Amino acid sequence: MIYVFDTNVFRTIKYYFPDRFPSFWAQLDLYVRNNMIISVKEVYGELKPQEKTKKERHQKTKKERHHLDIWVVKNKSIFKKASPEEMEFVSEIFLVPHFRNCVRKEHLWKGMPVADPFVIASAKINQACVVTEEKNKKNSAQIPNICDHFEIDCTNLDGFMEREKWLF
Repeated sequence: MIYVFDTNVFRTIKYYFPDRFPSFWAQLDLYVRNNMIISVKEVYGELKPQEKTKKERHQKTKKERHHLDIWVVKNKSIFKKASPEEMEFVSEIFLVPHFRNCVRKEHLWKGMPVADPFVIASAKINQACVVTEEKNKKNSAQIPNICDHFEIDCTNLDGFMEREKWLF
């Protein structure tokens, strides 16, 4: 099974500090190496720290960077660019007027990345399972609602670990 991680999953695992949860990170790295965990470039964009000046970038040492930032950069290859088939499916999502609400207007105005439709499309085209911390809410445009509509497998981080029988 392939799992497509949403931004909020990465933001959750940043609290699983490597020195406290080394077996979690070892297992995560194994799944990444085996191409069982992927994501989309828009998630990378949402995770990317705010740009600093050139001087600030050079002053920040590796030790001062958050472990998740280091992990994300090291594993940048898991954040895939959308294929033509995925782009076509994104447009199919937006054919449902209600689902257009998954793109916040302020993100469009500010030119910020919007990952949700691409995460869903990646899962659909790759016959994968979306992993998100969003909840299914009646009449909303949350990821689980859109996945339900298009019959795409979807779970949260705990559900992912349960499915894969991760124990720590």
